[in-house]
Amino acid sequence: MDFVRDTLSDGRAFRALTVVDDCTRECPVIEVGLSLGSDRVVAVLERLAVTRGLPHSIVLDNGPECQSRALDAWAHRRGVQLQFIRPGKPVENAFIESFNGRLRDECLNQHRFLSLADARRTIEGWRQDYNTARPHRALGTLTPAQFAEQFQRPTTTRLSA
Repeated sequence: MDFVRDTLSDGRAFRALTVVDDCTRECPVIEVGLSLGSDRVVAVLERLAVTRGLPHSIVLDNGPECQSRALDAWAHRRGVQLQFIRPGKPVENAFIESFNGRLRDECLNQHRFLSLADARRTIEGWRQDYNTARPHRALGTLTPAQFAEQFQRPTTTRLSA
């Protein structure tokens, strides 16, 4: 799990919470908003728990949304281990960093977002294309969605944030 930042055409900043399944390389959600506080992060994780189940652990950085009481309480209540990377060591969360670089290069840097709704639509379209139309060599040239279909997720699946 991680965050990226960009701006709308009117200059307002927005953020996107990105989540990648380390096993399948799927991106189950990119949550876009002007403000993405810890309560919103918890709400996104709760939605993912319903649709995908709970991971054993989540790898994340040390940002304020990730160090929050709300996220810590949620993880404790749900039995999910939060694995914080060391400050200044993004390589410890390499899958999400690579994913965010692609998102930046292929989507955010290529579009001028007229509104938050426009950003959400465009980013969601890119996310779906990433999951369903792009084979990954690390997945035997399957797309993340194809690999996930064939793969039986163990209970120790780990999400990067």
